[in-house]
Amino acid sequence: FLYFPETHGISFRIQITVKELLDTDVLLKLLFHLPVNYPSTVPDISVSSDQLTRAQCMDVKDKLIEQAKKHLSEPMVHDLILWIQQHLKDVIKQSATVCNEKTTLSKGTSTEDGIWMLLLHLDHMRAKAKYVKTVEKWASDLRLTGRLMFMGKIILILLQGDRSSIKEYLILQKTSKVDVDSSGKKCKEKMMSVLCEAEVQSQYIRFQTFEVKEYSTLKELQKEFEAAGLTALFSEFVPPLLK
Repeated sequence: FLYFPETHGISFRIQITVKELLDTDVLLKLLFHLPVNYPSTVPDISVSSDQLTRAQCMDVKDKLIEQAKKHLSEPMVHDLILWIQQHLKDVIKQSATVCNEKTTLSKGTSTEDGIWMLLLHLDHMRAKAKYVKTVEKWASDLRLTGRLMFMGKIILILLQGDRSSIKEYLILQKTSKVDVDSSGKKCKEKMMSVLCEAEVQSQYIRFQTFEVKEYSTLKELQKEFEAAGLTALFSEFVPPLLK
């Protein structure tokens, strides 16, 4: 167990091995973020595994959240771990079935939650190269598109993707040691602001890739937002950052 005390709750990582699943051992890496009002509120859960596909990990996460809702108002993490150890094989089988069904649908069909957008403001990056590489990896792993934007002292992260992936990115951003402090010691992001988290509207233009860009003027940054149909988003949130 690795405990990370937070001002907004507690996060911790757990690794479990499920034996003899599909003729191989599966190592599950689980990240739980317990909000301050836990267990009255379901924890945020992140799931990863080198032996499972991204879709299978998302299905495991969804099933864990379903189970968590049955245990509201009582400590539940231990029960959730026991449950997934006993039922992982069934979840994976269901995941394969659903996956096959989805391939018969048109590629234009959106996910149940639709496409969501997230705009973050970072105060600074001391270990910029490492920080940027980490953000790029998270975006790639979670299939998120968008921009990491630098303009003077302004640092913005604009992401688009499945709502569940957006939420998982937020957990990683808040709980991982992505930067270094003034003494060079690894630290978590303490000065991040969520400027906007909302469903992508039809007038928005979807980003096809995730790119890191630097802008020399505010006008250049504004054009990036305008090209994506996000003029109103820019006007509401970016100019105040210069004050």
